[in-house]
Amino acid sequence: MSKANSDASPRKASPRKAPMALTEALVARTMRVVEDAGPTPGMVHMLDADYARFRDEILAGAPPGPLKLFAYGSLLWKPVGEVRGGERAVARGWHRSFCFTVKRFRGTPEQPGLMMALDRGGQCQGMVFEIAEPVADNLEALLRREMTILPAVNVPRWLRVSTESGKGRALGFVVDPANPRYAGKLDKAAVAATLARAVGHWGSGAQYLFETIRHLDACGIRDRNLWQLQELVAQEIGRADAIV
Repeated sequence: MSKANSDASPRKASPRKAPMALTEALVARTMRVVEDAGPTPGMVHMLDADYARFRDEILAGAPPGPLKLFAYGSLLWKPVGEVRGGERAVARGWHRSFCFTVKRFRGTPEQPGLMMALDRGGQCQGMVFEIAEPVADNLEALLRREMTILPAVNVPRWLRVSTESGKGRALGFVVDPANPRYAGKLDKAAVAATLARAVGHWGSGAQYLFETIRHLDACGIRDRNLWQLQELVAQEIGRADAIV
């Protein structure tokens, strides 16, 4: 051992991250069986021709090379279609936000839920994947998962992203603030109250938050706002149990 090394003071251990307050046990308390009531009455649901139109418009505007997807939420842990690779990326000018309401999937007409999209402002760390061949088929499968109603609230858009390998464009889903289902910039307490109570046939809002944080953490990404939100959701679930 060199003198420089032997004289060096020992490194301080990195502080351990505190575990999530929102645990699997708490999430389990929010879960129940909810039958899918089907398409929401009065809504205009997308047809095959609509998906084909969006798919073709995206492909026509795609940059050269492999088609990249920016994943920031459930696409990290519940992908659709086939993707390859995975590289950490930052989309500037956007942030992940529980900003639109749903009366299906993770909510019901009686207790609407909230889902995430990219909203204007700030920046968002996520992952960039390549959409695998056959690109058109995998892209359409993605659109069918992310979009169901016209006008769409969760709109596909080419985002400028930065990775260790450089800058480029990747497809992401951003909220349309003109859409009636856009909830706006809600305070965290209001979001937490909804996520702690809303559940649909896909699962609960608390589960959605828990899995997103867990998979972001596995990618080495820590979203401060989501971590603050999970503490509030855990508190809400505890209060609801105390009332019962």
